[in-house]
Amino acid sequence: MRVAFFGVQTWEKNYLAQHLKGITKEFYKSPLTARNAHYANDCEIISIFINSRITPNILERLPKLKRIITRSTGFDHIDVDACKKRGVRVANVPSYGDNTVAEHTFALILAVARKLVPSIEKAKRHNYDLRDVRGFDLKEKTLGIVGCGKIGQNVARIARGFQMRVLVFDLNKDQKLAKKIGFTYVSLSRLFKESDIISLHVPFNKHTRHMINTDTITTMKDGVVIINTARGGIINTDHLIAGLRSGKIRAAGLDVLESEAMLREESQLLSGKFSPVDMTHLIENNILLTMDNVVVTPHNAFNSEEAVQRILDTTIACVKHTTNTHACNVV
Repeated sequence: MRVAFFGVQTWEKNYLAQHLKGITKEFYKSPLTARNAHYANDCEIISIFINSRITPNILERLPKLKRIITRSTGFDHIDVDACKKRGVRVANVPSYGDNTVAEHTFALILAVARKLVPSIEKAKRHNYDLRDVRGFDLKEKTLGIVGCGKIGQNVARIARGFQMRVLVFDLNKDQKLAKKIGFTYVSLSRLFKESDIISLHVPFNKHTRHMINTDTITTMKDGVVIINTARGGIINTDHLIAGLRSGKIRAAGLDVLESEAMLREESQLLSGKFSPVDMTHLIENNILLTMDNVVVTPHNAFNSEEAVQRILDTTIACVKHTTNTHACNVV
């Protein structure tokens, strides 16, 4: 078996090489693209991260490919249907950042609630005028969690520690868990109506795309705070900006943005590869980055030392299982 890893840093390369002895490996710092896919045209396995998009065009350039291992939980960057038609199995890392992403979620909530970013900037300028950096307490506020998988559950646990009221919308209900943690299952419409803060923890798919839009925002409390550490496409960015400007949305804490890869790859705009929709998202994202009531982090919620270690260890296990023809975390 030949394995190609795309989007790996030097320390990751060293760790993977050390623990995958006896397997032919190739490492590339850049994401997988149509331009460099030929590097892996003789590989049966590729390992990628979320900034590598797997399309039918990419698959055509990888004739020997049998397995794709994404070093992430989400796999919306992979055309799974196209892979299925080609007989290529897709595996992910289903559990590595359950507490990690939940902790970052609350970092964003606290940053918004206590206006940490402008407070820090003031302190650096020796400006101690506190009138425009007054925040609000979390105690007795209502947190609405959309999606109560392992990450959402940990967000609920942390919220209860802050003495918050917690409402949850999820298609699968576990009343024993709700009682143990101390949250209440409600409809999505009720969650939107009653929550002071709404935190998104659902996968991105055709059902969740633009879940947050003008219609749903209208049903929310005046002055609601929206937190997103899931996927950017769950929120209609244009509608979010309108809500922020009108004051309907008090603030937002975002670790993900629509078409966020373009913020890393603006130089590619000159190649003409981006559609008008992509260009619109790029402009909207830059507007968000300049808004005083928005805190943006660069898709960093997963990025703790412990979580990254778990990602690599799971990837190694999947590669070893695959070379023995066993399935591992197949999505």
